[in-house]
Amino acid sequence: MKALRRTAAGLLALAGLWLALDPAVPATGDRQEAPVPRWQRVLLGESPVVAQWMADRDRRPAETEGAPSAETPVPEEPAAQPPAQEPAQNAGPIRERSITGGAGYLTGGGVSVFNRTEKTVDLEGAAQAGTSLRLAPADRGPQILIMHTHTTESYARDPDAPYTETGTAHTMDTGYNIVQVGDAMTQVLTEMGFSVLHDTQVYDWPSYNGAYERSRAGVEAILAEHPTIQMVLDVHRDALVDGAGTVYKPVATADGAKVAQVMLLVGTDDGGASFPDWTEHLALAMSVTREMNALWPGLARPITLRTARFNQQLTKGSLLVEVGSHGNTLEEAVAGSRLFARALGRVLLNYVTAE
Repeated sequence: MKALRRTAAGLLALAGLWLALDPAVPATGDRQEAPVPRWQRVLLGESPVVAQWMADRDRRPAETEGAPSAETPVPEEPAAQPPAQEPAQNAGPIRERSITGGAGYLTGGGVSVFNRTEKTVDLEGAAQAGTSLRLAPADRGPQILIMHTHTTESYARDPDAPYTETGTAHTMDTGYNIVQVGDAMTQVLTEMGFSVLHDTQVYDWPSYNGAYERSRAGVEAILAEHPTIQMVLDVHRDALVDGAGTVYKPVATADGAKVAQVMLLVGTDDGGASFPDWTEHLALAMSVTREMNALWPGLARPITLRTARFNQQLTKGSLLVEVGSHGNTLEEAVAGSRLFARALGRVLLNYVTAE
């Protein structure tokens, strides 16, 4: 508990320093460039609270299979305690944002990308090279696996029908957590003729630490049983909160309704782990992002490119999908996920083989 209090105090101090030095606040004299707004800098990982949380959440997978992570792990939580690696998420007001890119993002191939790696990325080249993903016909076996490394992630609580939390914006109740989003995707893709498995196994409880290692083992077991699966969607919700406690929820308007925006995250080998074909995953993410925004402009957030692999090396079609944030309602997330699944299905039809 003392360690947790010291960590919290340190984060608050950093937040105060960040606010005091916030370049979004006008300073004396003229600026040569317009400052990046605070809300956008949160999305670009410059909030000290979010940066610390993301560093903990996205600890790099092992550099080699079975080896321990090179980064300091978050201590295991006792079995009776909730996961505690995310910040206090609902402490402040919720603000809506439509996140479409701008300062700090790469552009090319018809998309925007937030590059959090040290790599120089050729978006046009990646788009032209494409992906070697191929899906067997649906009658041969499952084609797509939908799962959730952070299975207990949930959305904003409805005061009139609050769910029981196992941690802030987390619940084991599958009627309110990210499993509902996976169910919606599964339904839409199945209606489009795909064969889909939805893994609802809990990987982030009772301990948040090690969730990616556990989910990798789970996915590997499913792939061994169903070798026809060539696409794995690891479906999450994001968490966006700045140092002042303001929560940001990404939204778009589609068919006259407010829906959660969807972001695709692509891992790389920037951390040293083997992932030679990550650019194929980027090309696939670019195709799906373009399709989302062609059908419903603004539905897709810019793609995020990360240092770790996030288990995407396991199949040619593995992607991490972030549907909204903890500030969105579950209804907005389900609506956004349905639109995402329709756009994804339209892209994947091009990769189904004749036999």
